[in-house]
Amino acid sequence: MSAANVHDSQALKPLLMALPAIRSRRGPRRRRPVKIRADKAYHSADHRAWLRRRGIVPRIARPGIESGERLGRHRWVIERTPAWLLGYRRLTIRYERHGHLFNAFLVLAATITCYRKLTKQPT
Repeated sequence: MSAANVHDSQALKPLLMALPAIRSRRGPRRRRPVKIRADKAYHSADHRAWLRRRGIVPRIARPGIESGERLGRHRWVIERTPAWLLGYRRLTIRYERHGHLFNAFLVLAATITCYRKLTKQPT
């Protein structure tokens, strides 16, 4: 959780540090992703250097040089998930003062969304 007026790029490092181990079919579990795709908001020399030091290949669109359209082929699945979750009125505006209550409603919304998608019910 962070404040409402914090830029998304400031959450990149804590997000990647909090990723759990990734299962693989063979061998040990991976501790980090191989590549990361992001739009122009995450472009900075600091972020690129930090990702390279951790052994992650950055695929970040550069302002004025590359368009973000090529990244869209890989990101549409991720972009629709917040739209599904924000379809629940309780999550659209944050009424709860405590983060653990908001997190509980978020988990409940994700559970209902997954159940509806698995049983092919309309959202």
